[in-house]
Amino acid sequence: MAAARRDDLDDLAALTREITRCRACPRLVAWREQVAREKRAAFRNDVYWAKPVPGFGDPRARVLLIGLAPAAHGGNRTGRVFTGDRSGDFLFASLFRCGFANQPTSVAAGDGLELRDAYIAAAVRCAPPANKPTPAERDECAPYLHRELALLSRVRVIVALGAFGYEATWTALRDSALDGIALPMRRPRFTHALEVPCGRVTIVGAFHPSQQNTFTGKLTPAMLDAVFARAAELRTAR
Repeated sequence: MAAARRDDLDDLAALTREITRCRACPRLVAWREQVAREKRAAFRNDVYWAKPVPGFGDPRARVLLIGLAPAAHGGNRTGRVFTGDRSGDFLFASLFRCGFANQPTSVAAGDGLELRDAYIAAAVRCAPPANKPTPAERDECAPYLHRELALLSRVRVIVALGAFGYEATWTALRDSALDGIALPMRRPRFTHALEVPCGRVTIVGAFHPSQQNTFTGKLTPAMLDAVFARAAELRTAR
């Protein structure tokens, strides 16, 4: 596969800057900034990011992860999605075990974490109250994901983290007019380890690594490792 073009890399960096300046959703802007003022005691000395959180990772990635939104005291604090919260602890440990990350933990944006052949984005870029974006907020953010998909031209596997991530993935592939995408006539129901061939891209479903899922055993380390092991196989499939 061809390496990412320099123009695409520059455009991805420009998109990242654009995302961080977005103030399109008044409810989300108010909430992310309120959280940054009313900090948790454990983070009282931290300066919160309190802006939209862009995607990050390997711009030549063949595997793209799509989650729901930054956590109020995770990505909204650190400026990097899944960084500095329990969901990220679970996720990065699995990515490390499966060869997609150089270290098993990530607590801050400058802590040395590097993703290998993987890129992580969220369907909604601002932390939402109660982790529940409205449909209008989801739709407002959707063009960012569409543009990322176009620029991450090597992606062959999309790991949808949770039903919200799956819905956002499906909509993005349907509406982005990317070459080589062929969606099934009907969208299969989301479930863990679901595989949906979509032309040059395969969607793989995974339960979201939220504490609700990991603390109850609905999602175990072995289950998530199996998803990323399968993604590693599929990324080279033709």
